[in-house]
Amino acid sequence: MEDLRFPIGKPNRTPGPNTPEQRKNMIEAIAAVPEDLKQAVTGLNGKQLDTPYREGGWTVRQVIHHLADSHMNAYVRCKLALTEDNPTIKPYDEAAWAELADSRVTPIDVSLTLVDTLHARWVVLLRSLKAEEWDRTLMHPEAGQMGLDQILRLYAWHGKHHVAHITELRKRNQW
Repeated sequence: MEDLRFPIGKPNRTPGPNTPEQRKNMIEAIAAVPEDLKQAVTGLNGKQLDTPYREGGWTVRQVIHHLADSHMNAYVRCKLALTEDNPTIKPYDEAAWAELADSRVTPIDVSLTLVDTLHARWVVLLRSLKAEEWDRTLMHPEAGQMGLDQILRLYAWHGKHHVAHITELRKRNQW
């Protein structure tokens, strides 16, 4: 049986550089997330938004708010890596964040707007990086040292991953 947790497969967490063409494609994937996310939820009603994408998983609403939370953290982490020498970042308990009221009851338009404007800034930042800036790193207390190329790969995947949670749920439920 298909693993509903990973509708597009697991992320590529290997360290190492991306080619300029790979970077361009991954930045474009990040740029596409706001529109892809809006399209994925268009026409869903409140009951559908509060349906888990899988048994024991987050609701569609929580997935949308999680994407905003996660990508805010990723954006800040990129800026820290660019402005500090191998900074140690603060991890967060994403499951606990998803259970807070702002993730369970806030209208999705709030996070759709946040993702839209956040990605606008993030993409400007990513497109501006010089070749040597991609070598910048940060220290994740749980994952170890991560370079900006690795972070780019992870978040290009992450946006597609959560959009697919929603689109695959819609297909399964024929919404």
